[in-house]
Amino acid sequence: MTFGGPAAPQDSQPFHRPSATGGHPDRPVYASALAQPTVYAPPAPVVATPGPALPALPVPVRKGRTVSIWLFGLLGFVLVALVGYFVWALGAEASGIGLVIALVPLAIVFLGVRLIDRWEPEPKTLIAFAIAWGAIAAIGLTLLVDLAITMVIGMRSDTLSAVIQAPIIEEIAKGLGVYLIFLIGRRTFDGPVDGIVYGALVGGGFAFTENIQYFAISLIEGGGTQLTATFIMRGLLSPFAHAMFTALTGFAMGLAARRHASKSAVLGAGSIGLVGAMLLHGFWNGSAVFADFFALYITLQVPLFIGFILAIVALRREEARLTRERLEEYAVAGWFTPEEVAMLATPAGRKVGMRWAASLRGDRRPLMKQFIRDATALAAVRQRIITGRDVHAADDERALLTRSGATRAALLAY
Repeated sequence: MTFGGPAAPQDSQPFHRPSATGGHPDRPVYASALAQPTVYAPPAPVVATPGPALPALPVPVRKGRTVSIWLFGLLGFVLVALVGYFVWALGAEASGIGLVIALVPLAIVFLGVRLIDRWEPEPKTLIAFAIAWGAIAAIGLTLLVDLAITMVIGMRSDTLSAVIQAPIIEEIAKGLGVYLIFLIGRRTFDGPVDGIVYGALVGGGFAFTENIQYFAISLIEGGGTQLTATFIMRGLLSPFAHAMFTALTGFAMGLAARRHASKSAVLGAGSIGLVGAMLLHGFWNGSAVFADFFALYITLQVPLFIGFILAIVALRREEARLTRERLEEYAVAGWFTPEEVAMLATPAGRKVGMRWAASLRGDRRPLMKQFIRDATALAAVRQRIITGRDVHAADDERALLTRSGATRAALLAY
């Protein structure tokens, strides 16, 4: 595998496009001076022995990626209130058992989302916030609105609550969390896959707390037999239900974020996705009320889930394609060799790169992981430059180019 070193002259010339006026061709535009086209790729420096770690290097600017402390404080306050509510309404023992069992479907959703998020992992802080919003804030908002409606119009039928009220209120509460994540982390929430990830995590968190209630009530009313049946229905047959609903809202927001990134555009697109989430949620709940749940589950809900998976696979491939296109633009400028682009922008290439790094003295897989992460982030920065929606892109670009060069040097050090 080839890293660093000069690229072939015919490969290092910038790509030219004919101009509309027939004059000089347009050259690729790069946000920072570090990324201007060069004739040769920067050679990889070789040192006598590899150091134990990379030196201190510039890191991409992370303004907007840190969730405000007051938001976590607010979530903590609501959490205390919810714990008190569950203990008062259901008892400490039943609530505790329900909590432990509810961790199983939450873990299933989390692992599924991690598989989706492997290409360009989202910040851990925002992942935690997404789960917390769904499990705490969205549940709290739903309970408050339900209480207010009960006080105003009195009790409603279970059918009305399940098919109409619950989808509307719950999806709005969850969708608000996805939109907050966009506002907090606009520079990392930049595509439909990101929206699906955050939406699914919010939905998974919501289902976690809701499952605590369902499992505890089943234990109280029917003992272990009813609890087992409820766990199979909610924890094993449909752990991704809420995740799928809210993922529609996140998907719509992510599409708008990639194209426009303005708050109003994302909110408008999210509203369209929200309607789809409400309809899907109402259909899901209605299948248990108006029809044979298991027959509808097999004939409609399972194919729907399969379609959801296929859509995610297609979006992942599109992300990989965009990554390759953006890195090829840097390769034209001389920052990567064609071999490096092929390795960094394809799943198979990344596996080969990791095996190669493992064969080096000292097992340099952590360095290869860093190289892959930085290159993927650089491609995302380039996409933001193209759309002209990030005034800080030049800072991120400069830092990532510097880090990529240093990591390549460490990989090749003797």
